[in-house]
Amino acid sequence: MTVANQKGGVGKTTTAVNLAAALAMHDQRVLVVDLDPQGNASTALATEHRSGMPSVYQVLVDDMPLSQIVKPVPDMPNLYCAPATLDLAGAEIELVPMVGRETRLRRALAAFDAMEFDYILIDCPPSLGLLTVNAMAAAQEVLIPIQCEYYALEGLTQLLQNVELVRAHLNQTLSISTILLTMYDGRTRLASQVAEEVRSHFGDTVLDAVIPRSVRVSEAPSYGQSVMTYDPGSSGALAYMGAAREIAYRAAALTGA
Repeated sequence: MTVANQKGGVGKTTTAVNLAAALAMHDQRVLVVDLDPQGNASTALATEHRSGMPSVYQVLVDDMPLSQIVKPVPDMPNLYCAPATLDLAGAEIELVPMVGRETRLRRALAAFDAMEFDYILIDCPPSLGLLTVNAMAAAQEVLIPIQCEYYALEGLTQLLQNVELVRAHLNQTLSISTILLTMYDGRTRLASQVAEEVRSHFGDTVLDAVIPRSVRVSEAPSYGQSVMTYDPGSSGALAYMGAAREIAYRAAALTGA
């Protein structure tokens, strides 16, 4: 599942990390692939990602096997991370002349024993460049976090068009399976209006769970944790737990499990 939105600050990384942690807590084996050069998902999962060390960059550019960079997340059984380093910032340019540049991540995942995992979540950078295209070409589903703010739906058309292009040319099985409303402030009318608008546009694709604005969610990464372990009783943790449960139920319904 690719977590994508070209807008920054909508909660992509926060969503990828906390959903992964919530699923891992329910005995699912989960891998987070950090495709953002900023490496925020790696930071939140306490996975070392200094520049120059083996990371997703070497996998995409040098064909290093994914198994060589995947690390278990400390104190979180069932959770693993493929870290990103700042070197990844140059990958967009370095991939351009390469053969099969859009499908390098897909090939790396195919060669890797992905059967070990119940879920693989790919955290994308806030752009629609080659890294995000690689993520979409490698995934079965796209999860779009949408913040409950005025410009929420702006730019979404472009993201939807890109998903369609990837589906047409690179990955016919790709679908937008999940939309998650984030940064919801129940005190404002605007938040409920945006939520209403998103639900009327996308129907059942939108999860019932809504992620509230939460100080705890923002604080957790600075301690190298997800909010699920930092403050399991907080409103943010409970909301992400509810979202993970919905995603798991949907997956079970699709597979007939």
